[in-house]
Amino acid sequence: MYRRSVEDMEQDQRKKLIIDIRKEEDFERETYPGARNIYWEEFDSHMEEIPKDVPVYLICYTGQKSDELAENLRGQGYEVFSVEGGYRAYLRRKLAALMSEPDTGAKEEEKKKRTQDIERSIIKKFKKQIWRPFTKAINTYEMIQDGDKIAVCISGGKDSMLMAKLFQELERHGRKNFEVVFLVMNPGYNEINYETILQNAKILDVPVTVFKTEIFDTVADITESPCYLCARMRRGYLYSKAREFGCNKIALGHHFDDVIETIVMGMMYGAQIQTMMPKLHSTNFPGMELIRPLYLIRESDIIHWAKYNDLHFIQCACRFTESCASCGGTEKGSKRAQVKELIRNLEKDNPYVPMNIFRSVENVNLDTVIGYKQHGKRHHFLDDYDGL
Repeated sequence: MYRRSVEDMEQDQRKKLIIDIRKEEDFERETYPGARNIYWEEFDSHMEEIPKDVPVYLICYTGQKSDELAENLRGQGYEVFSVEGGYRAYLRRKLAALMSEPDTGAKEEEKKKRTQDIERSIIKKFKKQIWRPFTKAINTYEMIQDGDKIAVCISGGKDSMLMAKLFQELERHGRKNFEVVFLVMNPGYNEINYETILQNAKILDVPVTVFKTEIFDTVADITESPCYLCARMRRGYLYSKAREFGCNKIALGHHFDDVIETIVMGMMYGAQIQTMMPKLHSTNFPGMELIRPLYLIRESDIIHWAKYNDLHFIQCACRFTESCASCGGTEKGSKRAQVKELIRNLEKDNPYVPMNIFRSVENVNLDTVIGYKQHGKRHHFLDDYDGL
């Protein structure tokens, strides 16, 4: 049989090759220890690299693509196995092992040291890439004022989890003029997602407050723009819960790459020039404000921090789209994924492209703009053209 479980693979003591056939960006975020990456769509061009004298194990997102590829390679004389359940099965097994570990004194000390090492990495090894851009964004855009109470909203991904640790470090390093609440909304996560979030909160020593909603069930039957509706509903619930806790601000984990991708998407698909603002007042919740403290931090540096500390976060909570599976789904085919790939390719030729995109919305010259909107009113260059 060409299908084997993660346990079977690990019990195979022979020299073997493990190939992660997911997208490169998902492989780079996290993978099975020792695996190499060949994307399944590009497998044919790498056949000379696949040995016939050792067993080969293929890992995809859920086991479907690895099944198809393994069956095909078997017919060509390769000893190939598809890892049953894919990367999701590996994560489930890893999580179960973590949850079953006894909390002995020695184990508790080990966990405490790991947490301290993670915290130390933020202000030591990643000081330039993460800590300084974080504090710079807060100061440059005046995100925190005396007496603020901030709901740090944690989705369970790498960005929001890092943001939670950064707020803790900010409190430890002199900023005592604000309070924080670490909010986790469960909109209907599957078991793996939910337990992964709780486990990471323990590892990072982040005291989360969890509240449950039925958002996923609500949008399950929506066929037109379900993602937009889901996002709006989640934002509304976060504002409401934050206000219950006496907060006047919510903090979201959008980073630098989210900002520049939004700029390009607006131009290419929305026929407009706009950006994701570093902070904004809520229109539906008077007195509430949204801030984005990771505004100046590159996603690649967040990924590097997570890998350096051997941290594994959920990537997408959506339970309806297989391509967004928490165990390593991909946004392939989405407009944002296309723009991300475009910027990545442009950056290879010119490393200044991302920053130039970012600065483009700081250097708008209204004398060279045909039209623009401000406070809901549309303006046109002909309005005062002859009066100049």
